[in-house]
Amino acid sequence: MIFTPEQVTCVCEVLLQRGCMDRLASFLHTLPPVSSSQCFGELESVLKAKAAVAFHQGHFSDLYTLLEGFPFSPRSHPLLQQLWLRAHYMEAERQRGRPLGAVGKYRVRRKFPLPHTIWDGEETSYCFKEKSRSILREWYHQRPYPSTREKRELAVATGLTSVQVSNWFKNRRQRDRTTDQVTSFQTKHCGGSSEGTYPSSDNNLSPSGSPHRHCCHPTPPPLFHPPPPHHSCGAHTNV
Repeated sequence: MIFTPEQVTCVCEVLLQRGCMDRLASFLHTLPPVSSSQCFGELESVLKAKAAVAFHQGHFSDLYTLLEGFPFSPRSHPLLQQLWLRAHYMEAERQRGRPLGAVGKYRVRRKFPLPHTIWDGEETSYCFKEKSRSILREWYHQRPYPSTREKRELAVATGLTSVQVSNWFKNRRQRDRTTDQVTSFQTKHCGGSSEGTYPSSDNNLSPSGSPHRHCCHPTPPPLFHPPPPHHSCGAHTNV
């Protein structure tokens, strides 16, 4: 069967989002070898799918080659960055025979920086103090969309700037959405039964829930004065 470029892109994206990695691998085997003559969108979708399958199958060398060899668009960066980091974390854990801690993960990131093909060059800070991160995490689990006033109060409470607080919440929401996709590689298999083959201890990259599950929440602990009560999910509009 011959597929149009639009059909190839659609099938790759749908199977990827659903976490049907065995079916995705089978579909990729039916396609001709990738070519530079393919349209950018089709080529990117196929290569992104191949990267996801390589991660799922534990073929990390193939994964790194794919990620380093094509200039992916920014919309693909979050997912591919997660694959890059998790693969390197898992390799390091296997070599050491124990889970990595925060320092170990930091050293892995320094040793294997993100390639420019999946990174826009913006620096990400991993060095917030634990007390500051604890405050932000507690608020995030209760209210992932703090208001502008609450961000200012969190900035004072954590010793960070309002911009850092805002970026932390934005990145955490994005990471949770991306993690749902990555986790689905290991927990949802439409065509196989290899669930849990490649576990990871990377708790920072694998939070317990998606922000979509945090719609209506009890009021988080006050910082300086109680935040206004929330009566509906529609109030969560500040990002």
